[in-house]
Amino acid sequence: MNDSITPDVFDHLVGLAALELSPEEAEYLRHQLNNQLKAIHELEAIPLPTDLTITSHGVPFPVHISPSLRRDIWEPYPDPDRILSQAPDLEDRYIVVPDIPHTELK
Repeated sequence: MNDSITPDVFDHLVGLAALELSPEEAEYLRHQLNNQLKAIHELEAIPLPTDLTITSHGVPFPVHISPSLRRDIWEPYPDPDRILSQAPDLEDRYIVVPDIPHTELK
């Protein structure tokens, strides 16, 4: 594997994601992400025939065996006040979430 997520790159990504990680958590997560990259590189190294068709699912679903699409039916929740009562902050029955600070990408 030629490339990996360096501590500097990881710190930059953590900042973009606005995460708060302890040094131990950050190192653990960086290590796990590098393991995922290693697995991806190993999969990329598997030789595949050039005429192999791309699939989005491992099991074919031809039309004659595919289930028909069901109709979407909106059903209101019987007690929305019960759900709203769990929110820390409400305004006119809308849940108020804190602003996420961000910076402009260059």
